[in-house]
Amino acid sequence: MSPEVTRGAGDPLLAVDGLTIDLTGHGGQQGLVQDVTFAVHGGESVALIGESGCGKTMTAMAVLGLLPGGFTVTGGSIRFQGRDLLACSEREMRSVRGRSIGAIFQEPMSSLNPTMRVGDQIAEVRRLHFRENRKVALRRARELLDRVGIPDAEKRLASYPHELSGGMQQRVMIASAIACDPELVLADEPTTALDVTIQAEILELLRDLRREQGIAVLLVTHDLGVVADFCDRVVAMYAGSVVERSDVERLFGEPAHPYTRALLDAVPHTGRPRTVLPVIQGRVPAAGQFPTGCRFEPRCAHGGHDRCSVPQHEASLQDGRYTRCARIADGDLVLPEGRAR
Repeated sequence: MSPEVTRGAGDPLLAVDGLTIDLTGHGGQQGLVQDVTFAVHGGESVALIGESGCGKTMTAMAVLGLLPGGFTVTGGSIRFQGRDLLACSEREMRSVRGRSIGAIFQEPMSSLNPTMRVGDQIAEVRRLHFRENRKVALRRARELLDRVGIPDAEKRLASYPHELSGGMQQRVMIASAIACDPELVLADEPTTALDVTIQAEILELLRDLRREQGIAVLLVTHDLGVVADFCDRVVAMYAGSVVERSDVERLFGEPAHPYTRALLDAVPHTGRPRTVLPVIQGRVPAAGQFPTGCRFEPRCAHGGHDRCSVPQHEASLQDGRYTRCARIADGDLVLPEGRAR
C-alpha cells in the first residue's frame, strides 16, 4: 500500500490503491487505467487533472461503481471509510451512492430528469435513503435550494430542469448531491459549461460546504485555475496512469514530472502579450496503443533515454511528492524552475 494512503491525521476518507481497469470481452484492452493510487482525507479537496482521455472520469466512476459496460476493475482496491467498495454488491453500492458519496456531473441538463420537477428529484434522494415521506423530503429540498443560492426556492421546487438557467441547474445538482449530508462529493467538471461569473459562484458554494459541513471533494477538471484556487492536493494523470501526486503549492511552483510541467506551461499568462503559447506536441495515445515504456515518452521533451523505454513505477521524492519518471527518481533529470501560481 502506498505511503500516502496511510499518512495524515487518522485514516483517509477515500483510499484508492493500485487501481487497474481493463476493457474486457471481444477486442478488450488491458491497463486503460493502470496502478492509480491516491487518498482523500476528510474535509480536503483533491483534483484529478490531465488531458481528455487520461482516465480521470473513469477513475471517479470506478469509485462510484458506475463503470460503463465492458469495463472492469481488475486490480487494486478502493476503500471508503475503511470499507472495501469493490467487494460491495450493487445493492450495497446503492446505499453508498447519494448517502455517503454524492456526485456532481458536468452536464446537469443531461443528468437531471427532464420529466421530473426539481423538487421531487432532490426529495427522491432523501426518500430513498432516509425513508422520509414526500412532504418532509420536499421541505428539506426547499431548504437545500435555498442553501445553494436559488432565489424563490419554494417556487422553484415545481420547476422542470429546462425552465432553469445552466447555473441554476448546476446548483440543483449540488443540492441533490448534498441532500443526505455525504462525507465525500465527486465533482466531474462541475463548472465546464458555465460562464466565468457563475463558475466563481459555484466554486464559492463548494468552498462554503467544505468549510461549514466538512465535506471532502474529489474534483475532476481540466481547469488549472480552478485547481490552484480550490484544491489542497493534485493527482496528475496521463494515458491512464498517475504521473505526479503533490500538494498544490509544490505542483504549481515546481512541477516534478515533464507532463505536469508541460500542462502548466500551456496555461496563458497575463502580462505576456504577443507571445507564442506553448503546446504539448502530439496527443494522448488511444486505448491499446500505449507505449511499452513511459506512456508520455513519445511527447516528452526529455525522452529518448534508455530508462524511458521500460515501464515506469511510481517513486517517492524527498519532498514528499510522488512521480512516475525513473530519471527524476534517480536524480539525473531536473526540470527548469517551475512557475508560481
